Amino acid sequence: MPLREHLLELRKRVTIAGIAVLLGSVAGWFLYDPVLDYLTAPIEAAKARGLDIAINFQGVGTPFDLKLKLSVWIGFIVSSPVWIYQLWAFVTPGLTKKERRYALGFMSAAVPLFLAGVWLSSLFIPNVVSFFTSFTPSDGANIIAAEDYLGFVMRTVLVFGCAFLLPVVLVGLNLLGLLSGKAVLKAWRWVTVLCFLFAAIATPTPDVVAMFTLATPMLLLFAVAIGICLLNDKRRAKREPQYGDLADDEASAL
Repeated sequence: MPLREHLLELRKRVTIAGIAVLLGSVAGWFLYDPVLDYLTAPIEAAKARGLDIAINFQGVGTPFDLKLKLSVWIGFIVSSPVWIYQLWAFVTPGLTKKERRYALGFMSAAVPLFLAGVWLSSLFIPNVVSFFTSFTPSDGANIIAAEDYLGFVMRTVLVFGCAFLLPVVLVGLNLLGLLSGKAVLKAWRWVTVLCFLFAAIATPTPDVVAMFTLATPMLLLFAVAIGICLLNDKRRAKREPQYGDLADDEASAL
């Protein structure tokens, strides 16, 4: 496709994804109260343990501003099947028919992976809140700004979800011929370190089990992605002629 058609295709996909997020945000507006209760449950649990803790809305317009932000955040999660599919639809024109089947099969796992990351983050946020609020002195009060707390929760959930999508990105780059499986395999040490570093930051508690619980599925997903990339490279090498990487002015054995 010419560059202009690529840009038009990109605009089309972004527009569809944006409309899906907008419609999801409308649904998120009506789901605000139960979602807010769910997100502030760790605060209520800390209060039940006798800690003087509360969420504080500092400004007059803060409740409306936070409801708007949280609605968009809910819309982004609810519409994840749509914008993930639009990402796949933008990539497929550059793939062969057989590669499209591989990409569709792996992209069909992208939505469950994203939602699995979102679900896993909900298991760690209460531990993080409990760990940090435990340092509050017995005669002190912990008044948390609502925008700070909800901003932290929303960023954490999205980071977890997007982290589980990284293997999908690796496979997509490999199918496009931009990244070889061997290149990804050579970086396995860095991938391992980054996974454990991410897990350590995302679970800032002294519990080592929590860190391994997060890092292990991420490493398994990367291992699966590397295996798919290597298999695709092997299949592509069989299909391409041995002189396919020669320069235009270089003579082939044929």
